[in-house]
Amino acid sequence: MSQMAISAGPGRAACDLPSPVAALQRCDGGVEAGFSGADGVTRLTHLFQRNPGRLLFPTVSPGLPPEAVLVTVAGGLTGGDRMSVRLEAKHAAVACVTTQAAEKIYRSDGVDTSVLVDLRVGAGTALEWMPQETILFDGARLRRETRISLAPGARLLAGEITIYGRTARGERFGGGLLFDRWRVQGPDRLLWYDATRLDGDIGAKMAHPAGYAGARASATLLCGGLPGQPALALSREWLAGRGDASLRLGCSLVNGLLVLRWLSADAARLRASFVEFWLQLRAARHLHSLLLPDTPPRVWNC
Repeated sequence: MSQMAISAGPGRAACDLPSPVAALQRCDGGVEAGFSGADGVTRLTHLFQRNPGRLLFPTVSPGLPPEAVLVTVAGGLTGGDRMSVRLEAKHAAVACVTTQAAEKIYRSDGVDTSVLVDLRVGAGTALEWMPQETILFDGARLRRETRISLAPGARLLAGEITIYGRTARGERFGGGLLFDRWRVQGPDRLLWYDATRLDGDIGAKMAHPAGYAGARASATLLCGGLPGQPALALSREWLAGRGDASLRLGCSLVNGLLVLRWLSADAARLRASFVEFWLQLRAARHLHSLLLPDTPPRVWNC
């Protein structure tokens, strides 16, 4: 810390007073991408990125929809950081957007980390927003909001996996904040709103049988634009026999949106189950005609 010497005048001792402490540097990053289709080909029509956000576009096999990979070049987010992701698909576009690796939310000194995801899916388009896990370090404070706008005939697959603490080193998310909100707006009405808030004695809430019952990871997957009852039947058939005391699963149909939930004490097992169902939906040709591969994006296997 720099100091400034101030003279008190003759006969008085000089005193050293510290200068004001500079505010800690925080990031305000974001990415925007727009996709548009023509003649059966989807092209990138808009791109904006601001540190520490970057979008990479790996090469895909001919005939497959494009993939975009979000990278946080800072290596994670901490208290006071902000990040926004804005994606738009229009004119029969088909695209998949994911992340390079798990996003880390570090311990905060008391200030919240803010993440905004804004998805706009136009008529006749299909968009996948399937980021890899978000890992909440003990003491992290995260406010995350996912806003989705669906036009008539739009198809959407959006998911989120949250891991509570660095499980590999035995850490638990015992204190801090998670305020996670989802809002899905249809052409003329609100289709779905969901909010989760964890604060205070989070450890007790995670352990309580009426709360997370000891789960260390959770996931939500939302699917819109598929035939509702056939999609629900597919989900229930797939879920049958896959859950147990350490992996709880469920699905429901809300205003035409298929909603699936996972809770597990084993984050790796939850991730594997999440990916398995994701690929099951991709392969369900009787529900859609999208030319999507039967494997996840390559970064999910790194």
